[in-house]
Amino acid sequence: MNEAKDLFMNFDSYLSDRKKRVDMALREYIPPEHTYPTIIFQAVRYSLFAGGKRLRPILCMAATEALGGSADDVLPVACALEMIHTYSLIHDDLPAIDNDDYRRGILTNHKIFGESIAILAGDALLTEAFRLLANPDHLKNIDAAKRLDLIHDISEAAGFFGMVGGQVMDVQSEGKEVDLATLHYIHSRKTGAMIVTSIRSGAVLAGGKPSEMEALIRYATQIGLAFQIADDILNIEGEEKRIGKSTGTDRTRGKATYPALVGIEESRKKGRELLDEALSALVSFDEKAEPLRRIARHIVERDF
Repeated sequence: MNEAKDLFMNFDSYLSDRKKRVDMALREYIPPEHTYPTIIFQAVRYSLFAGGKRLRPILCMAATEALGGSADDVLPVACALEMIHTYSLIHDDLPAIDNDDYRRGILTNHKIFGESIAILAGDALLTEAFRLLANPDHLKNIDAAKRLDLIHDISEAAGFFGMVGGQVMDVQSEGKEVDLATLHYIHSRKTGAMIVTSIRSGAVLAGGKPSEMEALIRYATQIGLAFQIADDILNIEGEEKRIGKSTGTDRTRGKATYPALVGIEESRKKGRELLDEALSALVSFDEKAEPLRRIARHIVERDF
């Protein structure tokens, strides 16, 4: 029985194992806290090791494994994706945007280190992510063209036409009535774009065929939207201790969310439809893609 299939028998073990690998690699890539100037490394490590789910790096690893590749071979890319995600959370929590006091059950970065250092910690993580991706000492088995393709795709997913663009429209839409098309634009970019590039990166590194790439990107597109819908629901119904942050904030701020636009039940229905579409995209894959199937179900059914 291969490793992916064996770990599928205990999905929690699969997630725990992959998270542990990512955490170990991140600790190696990020200088220790005593490195000068110490406060920036303290701030970066504070948020980076605050207990995140590591969804994006795990998706990258699982996509590679689904195509017969090795999870360890994609660790530099997986870690870069987590650095970008963490930078986005630090900046998202700032008073100028969401003004959140808690993230993952602990005080947000700016509450500990101040706004200026929090901004710089986010900047540092984003920059370090691309330094890691460009480092010739990593990903030695890929050629320059493939490396550039990865860097281009990840930067696009994180920038104007991806996460940043979605965040802009999220901020601009606060307190306003939005239609479903605008809401889809926000969610598919603010959250979905980095999930899609996580899957695509893993598939590219495993040498995925065009048909395999298309199927995996279709899968990722559905779970990216499903993830944000689940987050929208949890902001209303979740337990603060369980999800590690305040609830009810979307409504207070007048955020554009699926529950606000179509209601809780329709949002749940949409999440289930997206799950079905995601699983359908994987129909031609064998048991090596089972972790991806379980992750999709977990995203829709989670309570944290």
